[in-house]
Amino acid sequence: MDAARPSLPARLWTYQAERFPLGRTAVLCAVFAGASVSVSAHLAGRDAPALTAYLAAFIITLAFFFQLRVLDEIKDKEDDARFRPERPIPRGLVRLETIIALGIASAAVAALAALAVDLRLIALLGVAWGWMTLMSFEFFVPAWLKARPFAYLVSHMAVMPLIDLVITGAEWTPHGTPVPALSLFLFLSFANGCVLEIGRKLWAPESEREGVETYSRVLGPRRGSVLWLACLGVALALLLAVGFATGAPVLTGVIGLAGVVYAGRAALLYRAAATPERAKALEDASGLWVFACYGAAGFAPFAGALLR
Repeated sequence: MDAARPSLPARLWTYQAERFPLGRTAVLCAVFAGASVSVSAHLAGRDAPALTAYLAAFIITLAFFFQLRVLDEIKDKEDDARFRPERPIPRGLVRLETIIALGIASAAVAALAALAVDLRLIALLGVAWGWMTLMSFEFFVPAWLKARPFAYLVSHMAVMPLIDLVITGAEWTPHGTPVPALSLFLFLSFANGCVLEIGRKLWAPESEREGVETYSRVLGPRRGSVLWLACLGVALALLLAVGFATGAPVLTGVIGLAGVVYAGRAALLYRAAATPERAKALEDASGLWVFACYGAAGFAPFAGALLR
């Protein structure tokens, strides 16, 4: 064994810092999971569930997002080796098999968390995992999808409402079925997934790399930013609809509008001059919007009740 080579835990710590930053991801997952569980209860007119439901939802959410990273590593193995050799797996920091094993372990942990809530939650997990598996194989039409970036976007972002159906299921499965209004929140998850995905793939011209498909390369920065703003507008409309459905339209709307003003400004600045700094600011604004959006949807009704 090479004495100079760091231990596996040390190498995995480096891997997470580069590919799956636990601190930032855990915070986003906590907000996403907490909001999803709370929205499900608000829409059904039920009290917030026990802490067990929130904890299970958080564990399942974190597992899902790690599994998506694992599937990306599998799907992009050849492209990473050819075009992005600096990434942890192609440069030999960790083996792909190790990351896959951790993904499988996370699935077992998620299944145990689901069982702690309701046996029926396992079936929902299976549906989401099935779609994620199809994603990893590019739905068996990789060339067709690669030539059609918008079909790629829709097919891959469809996993977001499926994941959210599982997460909200931590609240509604013990009661039977979800209320119809929950569909608004699931569509919101799809729109927010598009905001994140497009936002992270709007780059400055000098940052574009061979072998990396970005929306700024396909559409150009100006049209790409318009597409992003359109997704942001759809997300805002759905957030407002959720706010009305949960009985907290004013506070939800105020937070949503403030988020859109902040994020929209970043997009307009990027559209005016697509520099690396403004591209990074737009990516950051995408994440902040999603954070604020779920915070408003899930927790504004609680705040509104306290103020009444």
